[in-house]
Amino acid sequence: MTNDLFKNAIALTGGISTGKSTACQLFEQNGFVIIDADKIAHILLDENSDKISKMFGEQYVQDGKVIRKELGKIIFSNEKNKLQLEALLHPLIKEEVIKEAKINDVINKPYFIDLPLFFEKTHYNIPKCLLVYTPAYIQVQRLMKRDNITEEEARLKMSNQMDIEEKRHLAHLVIDNSKDLNHLEREVKRIIGEII
Repeated sequence: MTNDLFKNAIALTGGISTGKSTACQLFEQNGFVIIDADKIAHILLDENSDKISKMFGEQYVQDGKVIRKELGKIIFSNEKNKLQLEALLHPLIKEEVIKEAKINDVINKPYFIDLPLFFEKTHYNIPKCLLVYTPAYIQVQRLMKRDNITEEEARLKMSNQMDIEEKRHLAHLVIDNSKDLNHLEREVKRIIGEII
């Protein structure tokens, strides 16, 4: 890998229910390229459905597609399964992200790499990071509403990620998404002004 890799990249991260996807959409509407690691993961999951079937059982694959919701149940509740899946997918995801990053670095304009677990899984040597921030109590409320779950279930999901305040301390740039969509749009415009 040359030093030029990721030279124009900004890692975009957040926590569960902080509004990262909405922020990504707003950046895209403003002409920015987003390399979405989750989308890449979903494609790779299906491309490797035969391996998933062998690893975890045929019941998690149907018509060559991984039944993600069912697989999720045994991944998030079992560390061994989670590590096994990560060992398969993470190198493949990184390979694809690097391929897309090389194309975008040539353009010589800032672009974003959407990495939900940028701080938790430090696989990427990206010099700049933007955090979509929401205080934990709002995260809990949004998650309960979005997934129709209890506060306890919401906090359990959040416990799989680094604390949002810790991420805020580590990030180079921070978008505050604790209010409404208009406020988020203003925050995105402010960040665009800072990076171009």
